[in-house]
Amino acid sequence: MTATRRIADLLILAAAFLAFWYGLNAVVGSTALPGPGPTLSYLANFVGTTRFLESLVSTLTSFAYALLLAYAIGLSLGVWLGAHHLSGAVGEPILVAIYSMPKITLYPVVLLIFGLGISGKVAFGALHGILPVALLSMNAIRNVPPVYLKAARTMNLSRWQVIATVLFPATLPEIVSGLRIGLTTTLLGVVLGEMFASKRGLGFLMINAISTVQPEEMLTVAIVLFTFAASANGLLLWMEHRLHHRV
Repeated sequence: MTATRRIADLLILAAAFLAFWYGLNAVVGSTALPGPGPTLSYLANFVGTTRFLESLVSTLTSFAYALLLAYAIGLSLGVWLGAHHLSGAVGEPILVAIYSMPKITLYPVVLLIFGLGISGKVAFGALHGILPVALLSMNAIRNVPPVYLKAARTMNLSRWQVIATVLFPATLPEIVSGLRIGLTTTLLGVVLGEMFASKRGLGFLMINAISTVQPEEMLTVAIVLFTFAASANGLLLWMEHRLHHRV
């Protein structure tokens, strides 16, 4: 029943979105926003072209490297700040302040350090993902109930046993939440990097389509990015719900 209801909800949401798309197309015109029919037709023809596939591979490669960096650095930083009270008290306001500022203002600095190649896109994407992963990992460590650690000490568990049997299961659901948010923000950073300082990638295709007034191509790239982000985010969200139910 639950699965059937979810499918029905998705179909209703899709129908409402298409109706809104048709209505907006009728208001603003096809030059600004093509209708669903022309856009989907363009998508079917465009996604198999060499130009699109090369851009897709470029974006996915940059995204994979950026995500690995964001996860590795974010988790390490978050666990360290969460485990050390003084470091966390000093570091948390700094991370929150950096997280709240528009990252695009730092892009010129990133370009000066890493250049215009893939390294600049990877660094800018990782910059977006590190902070949410670090902040949520830090809070996950802090939110472990003290009674868990007292019980572990009572049973004379070693440090590695405490990590494996107490800290890891207790913090995993919230850490997965951080990974889910970090995935979305990392993809955003990579695409922004491609839009402003790159000659390859889906972000470049999108900004080029805007400058050459090709709304069908712009919407095609947006649909591909949305589909990928929604699928990956949905998978991590499913994992997060399963972990919350097990805790």
